[in-house]
Amino acid sequence: MSNAAPTCWAERFRALDALLYRHRPLWQLRPFHHRSLPWWENEATLAEALHALDEAQLTVLEGDMERRLRWLRPWLGDAADRLSQLVALPLLPGRRLDIPARLDTGVPGRKWQQITAFAARMAPRAEQPVLEWCAGKGHLGRLLAVADQRQVVSLERDATLCAQGQRLAAGWGAPVQFHEVDVLGDAAAHFLPANGHAVALHACGDLHTRLMTLWLSSRCERLTLSPCCYDAIAGDRYRPVSREAASSRLRLSRADLQFTQQETVTGGRATRRRRQREILWRLAFDEWQRNVTGIDRYLPLPAVPYRLARGSFGGFLRTAAALKALPPATDLDEHHWLQRGLQRRDLVRRIELVAHAFRRPLEIWLVLDRALLLQEQGADVRLGTFCDYALTPRNLLLDARQTQHA
Repeated sequence: MSNAAPTCWAERFRALDALLYRHRPLWQLRPFHHRSLPWWENEATLAEALHALDEAQLTVLEGDMERRLRWLRPWLGDAADRLSQLVALPLLPGRRLDIPARLDTGVPGRKWQQITAFAARMAPRAEQPVLEWCAGKGHLGRLLAVADQRQVVSLERDATLCAQGQRLAAGWGAPVQFHEVDVLGDAAAHFLPANGHAVALHACGDLHTRLMTLWLSSRCERLTLSPCCYDAIAGDRYRPVSREAASSRLRLSRADLQFTQQETVTGGRATRRRRQREILWRLAFDEWQRNVTGIDRYLPLPAVPYRLARGSFGGFLRTAAALKALPPATDLDEHHWLQRGLQRRDLVRRIELVAHAFRRPLEIWLVLDRALLLQEQGADVRLGTFCDYALTPRNLLLDARQTQHA
């Protein structure tokens, strides 16, 4: 397995860490909480430039990270070019998979493309058993079992998904065995195969760091994982896993971790429209609640049911008001509050234009923390991408090998 020099990831981490810490006033904030650009006092020229952007300019900059960094160069200086360099990771070399027709039956097309791209980054070893972590219905494990003739054990805590995955595997005669296991519990450690290969595609937060910890203390040879949902942690603050990250001055909250997940390129046009409508409604509700309560503070709402998000704004606002024990929304001028919401949405877009320039750098910082943990414990580590960003923003892949167990 090819690998960078042992200090390479640490050097990249330190460079990213310094830039993120220095520029944290530009990104370590909550755009939804603001009712004006937060930089008028300390970065007045930036605030003026943001305010002057028209809709077309704003849209172009939102869709092009490199152009956005060039636009920010007057305020970031050389850091704009440096950030662009530091987040650049190679597409890891892949292989052609021999996939039978209809193996993807029942799997959404975009998800199947992610699964096959992930699997293609693994060097096939037919004799090496596989542990599929947080398997769901086991689509990845089934693919590896069928295409590579590998013995697969799939761990999933949902009994229904286990049963469905076992039926799917049996239909192909695939050597897959499901176990209903909570991977955060003690039992999970017993399933890591000696001289085997542990895999996890988009395991969330504590779930993938748990796998890394168990893998390091096992005799399992290979680990291939793609992290996801870094905010899915037990506490409210991020706890670095590597010694290098533990020495950082950067302090991350759960909200900072959620920041890395805010861009999505998945879902159809209707889904994206619904997301944008819900954002507008939440901001309109916030304008209304500040007016009603007299308290100029953002009031967060929990996730809303699908039926509510596709209904009317009036129904959404009345339900939200009841949920937060606010006065009933009687004689509601929906048009007025929607216009206020549109103004806030325009403001949020301008704040996010700056903050989101640091979103990918922060995600790379988090993944480097994981890579450095593995490297500090003696593993040989590759880090790169397994597919194009347009297929999924969560396209980072860690591939590690414990050479002493090979």
